[in-house]
Amino acid sequence: MCERLFMDAVSALFDGPRAQRAFALKAVFEGTWSLTVEDRAPLTVVVMARGRATFTRGRESTEVGVGDVVVVRGPAPYTVADSASTPADIRILPGQVCVDPHGRLLAEDLRLGVRTWGNSRSADATVMLIGTYEQETSVGSLVLSRLPEQLVLHDLDPRLVELFATELVGDEPGQSAVLDRLLDLLVVRCARAALADPSGTAADPLVGRVLRAMEEHPERPWTVASLATHVGLSRAALARRFTARMGEPPLTYLTRWRLALAADLLAGTDQTIGAIAARVGYGTPFALSAAFKRVHGESPRDYRRRQAA
Repeated sequence: MCERLFMDAVSALFDGPRAQRAFALKAVFEGTWSLTVEDRAPLTVVVMARGRATFTRGRESTEVGVGDVVVVRGPAPYTVADSASTPADIRILPGQVCVDPHGRLLAEDLRLGVRTWGNSRSADATVMLIGTYEQETSVGSLVLSRLPEQLVLHDLDPRLVELFATELVGDEPGQSAVLDRLLDLLVVRCARAALADPSGTAADPLVGRVLRAMEEHPERPWTVASLATHVGLSRAALARRFTARMGEPPLTYLTRWRLALAADLLAGTDQTIGAIAARVGYGTPFALSAAFKRVHGESPRDYRRRQAA
């Protein structure tokens, strides 16, 4: 039941991150090693295919092992290493530029094959499958903002791990597109598991129903009163419960959802601004333009032009 409450938000991830020639890598390390990632990427997924590692961000360290998945939202840096006490060894900078602590380029020194990189070819080495989104869409960003900045999930489907590992080192025509879709699938699987967690938003099914109503039908003239009636609450009770779960009032979230949809439609379709306005709940193109400019700092027309460029 909880999972179904988030069906549309999670489904929106297929039109959300939508990896396009994402950075994908099989990392193989043994002995003492440490990767400090400072690439400022909006989203990275690290799948532990073999061995163990320690994930550290800020002051918090987490041990991860086979079948675990680490989902990291940027731009803050993080470290993956054999141990939390291992000194900084390799830095990954924006553009996936790899340097040692002195700034010397390392990419070629550690190349092991097609999309494979590390310090070992041993069958006992730790293997991590890494997918990094260089950019994400507005809807994807909004849905993923419900997740913690770092999230560890356990027991990922081993068939998916095996498929990702196989495709990572392949060099067939269309390989980048296959990896992009596999990465999207990984993110959706992780988001679905996290959003359905009883400690998350789904713990309040009425808030979940309100979210679903707004996300399924952003074109409707929702008010706090109509949303409250939709789930059988008073206006005050809905506002209190929604804000406690989501960190903002219902109509504030609705505005962000509408404008996120509008941004993606502007960037990804040739629909007119009037058609987009009607689709996302604004009565006129002028109403959408005013709200869009207030949030994005530019008109829908200028935003579309910049995205196309």
